[in-house]
Amino acid sequence: MKRNELKAQVAIAVRACQGKKAADISILRLDEQASGFTDYFVVCSGANPRQVQAIADEVDDKLSATGVEPSHREGYTHADWVLLDYVDFVVHIFSESARKFYDLERLWKTATRMQLADLEKPARKPAAKKTPARAKRAKAAKSATKSAAKSAAKSTAKGAARKRRSSPARSRKSS
Repeated sequence: MKRNELKAQVAIAVRACQGKKAADISILRLDEQASGFTDYFVVCSGANPRQVQAIADEVDDKLSATGVEPSHREGYTHADWVLLDYVDFVVHIFSESARKFYDLERLWKTATRMQLADLEKPARKPAAKKTPARAKRAKAAKSATKSAAKSAAKSTAKGAARKRRSSPARSRKSS
């Protein structure tokens, strides 16, 4: 999956959590070395089992509307910790007490904390490739440098020739 698509899906999940008034929403981008099973965690809390289920339903509904279904659901009936696994990201919806007990943010402290705005801005492009326009500018700059070097060499050669013509030794020979 493309990075921008993934970020957009995680952003949809976060907005769904916000829509159901989830508390203390955290977005964690997991290190590739530390976690080989997923890229992002979305962690939030609900005040009671009904709110936890409502948040889970909203996340599921919003992502299903875009054609994204969870590969695994867990904990919905007890609503103490609902896990929605979308493979590239996992949504954890906790009751307040379960969240304090499991403390995922501490367990994954090497993860990068992100904001919703970080997900919504486009990914940076890799190092600038030479586009036709950029290549043309580079070529023009290179040829300008060569031209300047040639003209400097010519003017130096002309100056040396003038010096030889007007030197006193040369004028004595002609007399």
